[in-house]
Amino acid sequence: MAVRSPSARRYAEAVFELALDAEAFVQWSGDLQTIADFVGEPDVARILSSNRVPRAEKQRLLAAGLQAEISPLAWNLVRLLEDRGKLHLARDIQTIFQEKVDDARGVAHATVTTAVPLSDEERNAIAARLSQITGKQVDVTPVVDESIIGGIVARVGDQLIDGSTKSRLVALKRQLSAAR
Repeated sequence: MAVRSPSARRYAEAVFELALDAEAFVQWSGDLQTIADFVGEPDVARILSSNRVPRAEKQRLLAAGLQAEISPLAWNLVRLLEDRGKLHLARDIQTIFQEKVDDARGVAHATVTTAVPLSDEERNAIAARLSQITGKQVDVTPVVDESIIGGIVARVGDQLIDGSTKSRLVALKRQLSAAR
């Protein structure tokens, strides 16, 4: 899990509380995604971060690109972030907000690494097993990495479950070295 700015966390928590009070998780998820995508576009990001572009121009760009696309409360967030020079936090705010929503709904995300691609049946079986372990509904994102040789490596939040052949071989090597 990436380390994120404490400021991004505070904004995300405030938005989460607003969404919780209004039961508007779907609306806020979409709005935050739209904001993060827009300010993350290379040309837009370059303009917003430039000291040469007047603030009024930046505000016009934001209004033209976002105001009609998002809710009035989300537009207020954009203006607040722009006023405080924090628009660069938009992606982290969106990610942290979504993590909080998923956690509230009992959903966890797992990255499952295997040496070969998983079939849908295997992916579903792994998701079911990880759900038993975590007590949450688990959404699996498969990754192929031939270097693990076989088995699986699953990361659910901060938890790492390493059942790879490579890690077992390394452990066996250590045991054999210690037995000398």
